[in-house]
Amino acid sequence: MGHSQAEKAASRERVLRIAARKVRTDGIGGLGIADLMKEAGLTHGGFYKHFASRDDLVTQAATAALTEGSAKMERAARKNDQDARAGLLDAYLGKQHRDTPATGCALVPLGAAAGRDGTEGDLHLKDAYERQVRAYLDLIAGLDDDTDDTDDATDARAEAVLTLSALVGAVLMSRAVADEGLSDELLETVNAQLKRRGRPLPPSA
Repeated sequence: MGHSQAEKAASRERVLRIAARKVRTDGIGGLGIADLMKEAGLTHGGFYKHFASRDDLVTQAATAALTEGSAKMERAARKNDQDARAGLLDAYLGKQHRDTPATGCALVPLGAAAGRDGTEGDLHLKDAYERQVRAYLDLIAGLDDDTDDTDDATDARAEAVLTLSALVGAVLMSRAVADEGLSDELLETVNAQLKRRGRPLPPSA
């Protein structure tokens, strides 16, 4: 790759990285091309050297944000050698994740935008969102190593659906409420309840 092509690729990557952060914090509606290019240190007119349209940028930025978030949560899960599921729960429902949406899971801020139908850009976003939902479900279901049996695998999938729904909902609400105590309670209670579901039941008397 020549110097000019390498420089162009680096500039595009910089724009995409900033855009991915912005869609997490400000949503898709808050992604303005002029401000984005200025922050990246590039001219407004140079935008179309890197992206076909704003919809193209939105789709790529959202995809990047979604992928980065799930990769980070997978690393968090694997850090807990004794209980990978607990590791994921602690990371996802931690205060640091709540307080740093710019680097967090994009399933939370992009859900409403992905749910809208209409423009081509929205449909591309819906596809990207669905891919990450499926990736998360596979990750969560796969944290249980004892799922060789068909019934066990079905149960693990159902538990993954419930877990992911609770994770995303808890973080969304914890960021939206004004009372910090309630925000903490949402995270801590959902974490505790999901961990209780993951424990084997005591033998009956």
